[in-house]
Amino acid sequence: MHLKERIKGFITILPILFLLAAPVETMGSPFGKVIDLLTGNPIKGAIVGLNHKVVLTDENGFFPFQITDAKLSVRAYGYKKTEEFIKSSSVIPIAKPGSPLVVGLVPFTPKGLYLSFYGIGDRTIRESALKLAQENGLNALVIDVKGDRGMIPYKSNVPLSSQIGGQRIITVRDINDLMRSLKEKGIYTIARIVVFKDNLLATARPDLAIKNQRGEMWRDRENLAWVDPFMKEVWSYNIEIAIEAAQLGFDEIQFDYVRFPDDGSPIFSMPNTLENRVRAVTGFVSEAKNRLAPYNVYLGADVFGYVFWNQNDTNIGQRLEDLAPHVDYLSPMLYPSGFQFGIPGYRTPVSNSYEIVYLTLKRAQERTNLPSVRFRPWLQAFRDYAFDKRYFGDKEISDQIHAANQFGSHGWMLWNPSNAYTSAGLRRGKALDRLVLWSSRDSS
Repeated sequence: MHLKERIKGFITILPILFLLAAPVETMGSPFGKVIDLLTGNPIKGAIVGLNHKVVLTDENGFFPFQITDAKLSVRAYGYKKTEEFIKSSSVIPIAKPGSPLVVGLVPFTPKGLYLSFYGIGDRTIRESALKLAQENGLNALVIDVKGDRGMIPYKSNVPLSSQIGGQRIITVRDINDLMRSLKEKGIYTIARIVVFKDNLLATARPDLAIKNQRGEMWRDRENLAWVDPFMKEVWSYNIEIAIEAAQLGFDEIQFDYVRFPDDGSPIFSMPNTLENRVRAVTGFVSEAKNRLAPYNVYLGADVFGYVFWNQNDTNIGQRLEDLAPHVDYLSPMLYPSGFQFGIPGYRTPVSNSYEIVYLTLKRAQERTNLPSVRFRPWLQAFRDYAFDKRYFGDKEISDQIHAANQFGSHGWMLWNPSNAYTSAGLRRGKALDRLVLWSSRDSS
């Protein structure tokens, strides 16, 4: 049976599993089980939500289950999330004692493109990205929910956004219609939220802004102001935006600029020490994870590539070992152009795209002992700016994709700030991975 046919068959059976393979009292407690829908194997550590309570499955995929009218939500690393509304009146114990309610998850690997605040609202750009995705096996979009300039592209119910001018320009007129359309196309949706780089909030609320040595508002090289990562009000604002995105149906929340500026001169509300910086960044992400727990949504964070190599916090508050436990997916920005000093053995990153991606991911895995599915890198799909100004075409892009696939990451995402994507590297990358697959089969 072909894979698509197997999946179709399982999906047909799934509602029956929910209704008939119902939990019965076993040792005084009903229970459920989460399995891989294709293999039938139990999934350890799946995240199960019921009535705003969250539990993890044990090594055999089991979790306690309370029979009540409620929405059961389940997700696990490397799988599509699922939801099912359970009515206690429809839960009919089957004949075999001790049978659990069985929930099946489908393995899923996101391969996506980034669309900016303006890109997602521009029909031509959006449709071009979706057409490219369809023709090349891509299945995900990273969408600016709060972009680099602090604006939200759709009508938001977060009051502070309107108060500071975050709703001044609306590029997506009907976010619910857009989300419905993307889901119908099978697109995995990732909400990118730029956190501490927020010119709108800093300008409207100078009390939340980072200051320079003269006590004035500090600005970065783009002349944009940032907010203070120590301020809890800043935390709450961004988490409220994340919660709204989760309610809209985004599959994943991805925090970007969840860090301090890469400049040692600004003044903050607390001493700018390594431990304080790390505590602020991990504290924010931990708080976000706790508040997003009732929602069936994954949590990711964008990380500087050198964070995976440096033992300290790279002076921005991102220390790998501290950040990793608080997110589902770590997304390092592995643009070869961003590795100014190269990596050990490779001093010209743009000529060694494969090695930059693969070795950096391996380094992170060695340090964290996390499975490869906990990483999903950003890859470079724009012209080099740091070395020889080369265009990133077939070889450079496909080498990066091939490296991510070889490592076994949870997919990958292409970054082009102008959203100008082509098929360059996409078909070649797929061909390289098919060649490796055939080679491994021949040698087995």
